[in-house]
Amino acid sequence: MGDYIYLHGFASGPQSYKGQWMRSQFQTQGIELQLMDLNQRDSAHLTLTRQINQVLNHLQSPTTLIGSSLGGLTAAWVAQRSPHIQQLVLLAPAFQFLDQWLPRLGPDQLQQWKTSGWLSVYHYGWQRQERLHYKFLTDAQAYDDSQLTKPTPTLIVHGSRDEVIDLKASQHHSNQRPWIRLHPLDTDHGMADAMEVAWPTIKEFCQL
Repeated sequence: MGDYIYLHGFASGPQSYKGQWMRSQFQTQGIELQLMDLNQRDSAHLTLTRQINQVLNHLQSPTTLIGSSLGGLTAAWVAQRSPHIQQLVLLAPAFQFLDQWLPRLGPDQLQQWKTSGWLSVYHYGWQRQERLHYKFLTDAQAYDDSQLTKPTPTLIVHGSRDEVIDLKASQHHSNQRPWIRLHPLDTDHGMADAMEVAWPTIKEFCQL
């Protein structure tokens, strides 16, 4: 059966709603879903590279990765690089992440971030403002979604009303990769109102 690991999203943590909800569902199947903490007690110096390496170093056996938002993007890159990943379940994965996120900051805030080296972001997992170093941006720029070419069986669940990562990003990504199954839902990025609806599809995909 292998291991099942959940990767939370940006400025979140293992106590997130989606992670805890998924863990409870897996428990009903007699399976322990591991919830990784990608913050490493230092969200200020978070990078996509650090997240990927943390997960790669944790893997020891055949694994199903379940990733939410930036955790979904992380999961995709881990699968690209590791022989341990059997399948992926991606919840509103952050494909085209910078293209969608940076315009919301605006040119003035972007310039201030570059000049000072720091950006203040609200950390939902810790429920407070936290600093984020500019290396988060420069590191993420080194990753090109088009290089995700390893045919790992993948289920993407994405909301049509997602206000953070547009459904079109997952549509574009899956259209070019026949090993990906896209399951759109009428929900937003948080998916709190749609997890019950999504679960039968996730359960069937994972063959639980």
